[in-house]
Amino acid sequence: MNPSASTLHAAILCAFVLASAPPPAPAQPAGPPPAPCSGVEHRQFDFWLGEWQVEVPGKPTNKSRITKLFGACGIREEYWAGGGQYEGSSFNMYDAPRKVWHQTWVDNQGGLLALEGGMRGGSMVLEGRQPGPQGGEQTSRITWTPNPDGTVRQHWEVSADGGKSWTTAFDGLYRHPAPAATSKP
Repeated sequence: MNPSASTLHAAILCAFVLASAPPPAPAQPAGPPPAPCSGVEHRQFDFWLGEWQVEVPGKPTNKSRITKLFGACGIREEYWAGGGQYEGSSFNMYDAPRKVWHQTWVDNQGGLLALEGGMRGGSMVLEGRQPGPQGGEQTSRITWTPNPDGTVRQHWEVSADGGKSWTTAFDGLYRHPAPAATSKP
C-alpha cells in the first residue's frame, strides 16, 4: 500500500469512528442562580439589624429599628428622638457593580444625607458631601462599630475644610432594649 493510500484509510477510519460515536451528553443544569443580594458583602451591615435604644450622653434615650427589606437587598433604619419630635429614616444597600455601600437618610426637619463607603477595619464607614449650614460644602463621615458586648457605636463627624479637621455631630451607643421597650414612641 502506498503512503497516500494508508493516509486515506486512516482518515476514513477516523471519520467512521467519529461518526459512530454517541453524541455528547447534554450539559447538566447548573442549578438555580444564586439569589440576588446573597453575597457576603450584602451581609456586612447585618450587625446593625434589630431593635435598639440609642444612648446619647446628656440626652433622653432615643429608639431605632433596623430591618432588612426587599428580599434582603436593602436595610432600613427608622429613628425616633425627643419624644417623637425628631424622626428620620435611612435606606442602605450594597451596590455590587460599584462595590460600595450606599445610604440615603431623610428626616422630618428636611435633612438629607447621601453617603457611600464600606467596611474599614471592622467598622462600616460611609462619607458624603452636602451643603453646610452656613453655606459652602461640608463632608459627613459616619462610622458604625460593632462592640464585643453587642452594642453598636455610631459616630458622625463633619468637616467644613475638606477633611482637615472634624467635629462630632452625633455619638450614640445602640443597645438592645428589654423586650417591652421596642415600640415607637
